[in-house]
Amino acid sequence: MAHTFESLTAWQVMLAGLVFFGGIYLLFGIATWLLTRYVLPALGWGGVLDTRPLVPGQLRRELTQSSVSILIFGLGMIFPWGLLQLGWAHLDPDAGGWQIFLEILVLVAWNDVHFWVNHRLLHTRLLRRFHLPHHRSVVTTPFSTYSFHPLEALMLGNVILLPMVLHDFSFWSLFSVPLFSLFFNCVGHANYDFFPRVSYAHWFAASRRHHLHHACYNGNYGFQFTFMDRLFRTRLPADAASAQLAMAGRRGGVERSV
Repeated sequence: MAHTFESLTAWQVMLAGLVFFGGIYLLFGIATWLLTRYVLPALGWGGVLDTRPLVPGQLRRELTQSSVSILIFGLGMIFPWGLLQLGWAHLDPDAGGWQIFLEILVLVAWNDVHFWVNHRLLHTRLLRRFHLPHHRSVVTTPFSTYSFHPLEALMLGNVILLPMVLHDFSFWSLFSVPLFSLFFNCVGHANYDFFPRVSYAHWFAASRRHHLHHACYNGNYGFQFTFMDRLFRTRLPADAASAQLAMAGRRGGVERSV
């Protein structure tokens, strides 16, 4: 598979990238939407985190912005392919199962570091205007995952480039990055508490933490895990959005009673 990827033309790489990123976005997004809107509630498993309604036109906006991100991610496959063509990076065609497993663990950890750094930069005065399109989704959906400004898509989409020049990864290890990244992203933006009995600090409470990031705007800059927010003291308390949600609930009650 590694040899096949390297032997593709530039146009074939970009076309394959567009099909791949578009396909996984729709597959993961629709699956998470159905799971959290119909299947899990019917089973009595977990619950919605923010019960406020979506703003009018939100899904259409998220899909439109996401299509631009998919275009950037897909065409951006030219960069890892280019590193291989230039000889600045290489794939390991002989990697065994244990090596691939360990490489994926390293990439999972790196993904969290890379995301935290870029996400924190996007909340600075210099760059925050480029992050605001994503934060228009205060109540998130699985389709919020790629709903970025193009600059944010460029910043987050370069996650594998540095690891590639530092180590000869297996093709399958690198291939796993957009898959686990989008999976974690869908979980974080699902607006659904999948495991309400686990602690707020637990890995499985990532949806709670990212829900608070969108509700409060600042804090909880991490991806799936908490080690970067713990290290830099940017983790929000579990009740950080209680006041906003309570106020929204009171407004909703008044509006419904009128």
